[in-house]
Amino acid sequence: MDEEPNPGHRIDDPRRVAAVVATGLVDTPPEEAFDRLTRLASDLVGAPMVFVTLVDDDVSFWKSATGVDDEIGPRQYPASESFCRFVVTSGAEQVIPDTGADGRTRGMAAVETMNIRAWAGIPIRAANGEVLGTFCAMDVRPREWTHRQLEILRTLSQAAGGEIALRSALQEARLASAAAERHAANAERHAERAERSAAEATELAETLQQSLLPASNPRIPGMEVAARYRPGGGGAEVLGDFYDVFPVPGGWGVVVGDVCGKGPWAARTTALARSTVRALGHTEDDTEAVLAALNDVLHVWFAGRHSFVTATYATMTAADEGLHTVVVNGGHPPAFLLRADGEVRPFAGGGRALGLRAEASVGREEECLRHGDSLVFYTDGVTESRPPGGTDQFGEEGIVRVLAGLPPASNAETVAEAVSRAALDHAGGQVPDDTAIVVVRNPTSPIPEPA
Repeated sequence: MDEEPNPGHRIDDPRRVAAVVATGLVDTPPEEAFDRLTRLASDLVGAPMVFVTLVDDDVSFWKSATGVDDEIGPRQYPASESFCRFVVTSGAEQVIPDTGADGRTRGMAAVETMNIRAWAGIPIRAANGEVLGTFCAMDVRPREWTHRQLEILRTLSQAAGGEIALRSALQEARLASAAAERHAANAERHAERAERSAAEATELAETLQQSLLPASNPRIPGMEVAARYRPGGGGAEVLGDFYDVFPVPGGWGVVVGDVCGKGPWAARTTALARSTVRALGHTEDDTEAVLAALNDVLHVWFAGRHSFVTATYATMTAADEGLHTVVVNGGHPPAFLLRADGEVRPFAGGGRALGLRAEASVGREEECLRHGDSLVFYTDGVTESRPPGGTDQFGEEGIVRVLAGLPPASNAETVAEAVSRAALDHAGGQVPDDTAIVVVRNPTSPIPEPA
């Protein structure tokens, strides 16, 4: 790719630069939240150097720089001489297999001073879409960047952007909350303003929560996928349920998890857990190994803090009679298999919550998902729903009753809505805890692609 960047994107665009400044991260020390992502990327794509950068109109600042000596001095480079400007000015990812052969980079100082022979940069975006900088990987020899490697970099770039968005949202929420408290001191005079501030804090929390979930309804070609999510808590709280659907070697992966706790820590852990499973799942065909690796990451992340994550992770690959499905469990409520003829049975649960100990303990079960069969995943917000002031939980028995009462071969949307509605009705319409439900169904006939 020897083309010059799109001249329609200026590196000194005031709105973009303002978005970079608003992060408050330029000229700040390294932080483990970002270093962890670049180390993970370096291991997964085999790149000796991986950076998280923020690029204003003057410098490309290295917020994280895995593979570079800590004694290098200022962690920045002139923006005009940085490869990152190609991402900023084009507004899109840039992949350079050979910096000596690419017209944009041939002769640039960084090629020699940093020995950059191959480079791939993915945009890190603000919530409003402005490019803040790059998540970039570098090698000391020319190389072709594979589709899988680029997908890993995209996933971890989103995680870095999510961490930045989290900080911005929390800061705005704190300001809105503080404003609400000040206004509440003179409630009669400022009631309307305080209500608006509180609503803004809630909206920010909801926006942040949405950033921890798939941006759109998950899709698996040829399959039915339905998801339901209801946030719990008091509106402005950020809790820790998550789910994701993504391609894996030879098929597709589904993860549903629950982070212990709420607020900023839970949100950060949720973002880390979801991005780790997605990144590892792209390259690791051993389903158990993915949750075991997530346990390793979380154990280091918690660093003695009493916290944990429960998760169920499943992979589906084509087989003669349907889909060969492997379901592994780390202390999470067991998934259910709903056969086309109406038979309902739980998968094996077991395993230990992730991050508690250095060694992972993961339950595993294999099954064939035949045509008309469905897999039903959920979080404990569903099973632990109870009437206001009551102790009668909906429980796994409630899920079984709902599934057994459905017409045979019900589609994924029908199944997800039935479970979600029954749990909500059992709780009298109240949602004290997050609830997430994901249903994957192997249809009886192929799903037509959109025209």
